[in-house]
Amino acid sequence: MLSKVRHLVQALACLAAALPAVAQNFSDIKPSPQQVAWQDRAFGVIVHFGTNTFLDREWGDGKADPAVFNPGQVDPVQWARAVKSAGANYMILVAKHHDGFALWPTQQSDYSVKASPWLGGKGDLVRMTAAAAKQQGLGLGVYLSPWDRHEPRYADAKAYDTFYAGQLVELASGYGPLVEWWLDGAGSAGHVYDFERYVAELRTYQPNAMVFADTALFEYGDIRWVGNEIGVIEGENWNVIDRHGKLRWRPVEVDTPLHKDFWFWNSRPEFDTSLKTVDELMQNYEDSVGRGGQLVLGIAPDRRGLLPDADVKRLTEFGEALQRRYGDAANVAARHARTDALSAAALDNDPDTSWVVTPANRGVLEVDLGKPVSIDRALTMERLEDGQLVRRYVIQAWDGRRWQTLSSAQAIGHMKIDKFEPVTTRRVRLCVVSSVGTPAIREFKLFARQP
Repeated sequence: MLSKVRHLVQALACLAAALPAVAQNFSDIKPSPQQVAWQDRAFGVIVHFGTNTFLDREWGDGKADPAVFNPGQVDPVQWARAVKSAGANYMILVAKHHDGFALWPTQQSDYSVKASPWLGGKGDLVRMTAAAAKQQGLGLGVYLSPWDRHEPRYADAKAYDTFYAGQLVELASGYGPLVEWWLDGAGSAGHVYDFERYVAELRTYQPNAMVFADTALFEYGDIRWVGNEIGVIEGENWNVIDRHGKLRWRPVEVDTPLHKDFWFWNSRPEFDTSLKTVDELMQNYEDSVGRGGQLVLGIAPDRRGLLPDADVKRLTEFGEALQRRYGDAANVAARHARTDALSAAALDNDPDTSWVVTPANRGVLEVDLGKPVSIDRALTMERLEDGQLVRRYVIQAWDGRRWQTLSSAQAIGHMKIDKFEPVTTRRVRLCVVSSVGTPAIREFKLFARQP
């Protein structure tokens, strides 16, 4: 009997060893290489342009005549240059919004640019945008609304799944590599989509594209919605989230428009007055990218097919302000006094090198600025390939007698910007107070107080 029990125990042990390991803790969850690459993009834009532009609408009803879409000066290169001047790294085009009008000559429907007078019905705005993004060194993303207020097959869920999958395949197979695919189910009113089929089709053609979805589509998304459109991550930001007891690496994307309350261009005077200031955009950046997330800023070409001059100017001003405030040249920690090679790896403006927590340094990264400097901000980047491992940290400055705490929080993540009251000091340190595994810090930057 004992022999049989022993054999049973041995058999169960072998079976357990043969089964794949299931992660039980947040610290066990790691990002895919594609997620790591996407998070390093940090800042992108989303372009809203279509029949709504010509009808002063935010949400179309699917009844607009394709003839209204007839821009005379469409220039996605102008968009891409403005986007790049702002410091953004990718551009998502709304290829079909909820009104169902497609900006490429889809073979699944006649409700598209091929039914419009634009370029004699021969235009393809997705192709033009893809070429412009490539020319300017930007990644390309696509938004294809599941909700379609025009398509008659929408009333038949299975028939519509085939329709949507057909449009998806056209976009995923015909325009080069995509960095992101938006699944926005807003307004679907209970309609059930076959998201499993959609994502399977997408992965066939675009295995590296990140799928954006809110947590309702937890199983299908690679990245998640922040839950608002004001450009703010609330509270501590962890990349791993729990839904119904399942843990997934789901970094957050923060979407907000360049014009407050307007995603599409509008001819009303309040559109012009709603343009965000540089300070407001900087706050959006610090509350999104600066809290470990991704910022996607909404831009809107006008009826010409061009970004308004004021928008182009504002994007350029924002990019210049970002460089002045957070560019490599502004990093006073990069001009540090001589230090050891490990510490220098986090102070070199090179995110490909890292400082690692070891028993010898006890989780303390200290920088000697060489002379007293008045600082009021710090930027820290955690290496995420092995997971988000820092659980609590503090930033301190030496006041001549003791270490004074400037900032304290839990999560670092991809990038954390800490702002504090200005302090003049020569020595600053980052202390990893609590962590799991072996955390690594890609960058620890300090910035002088600006007038």
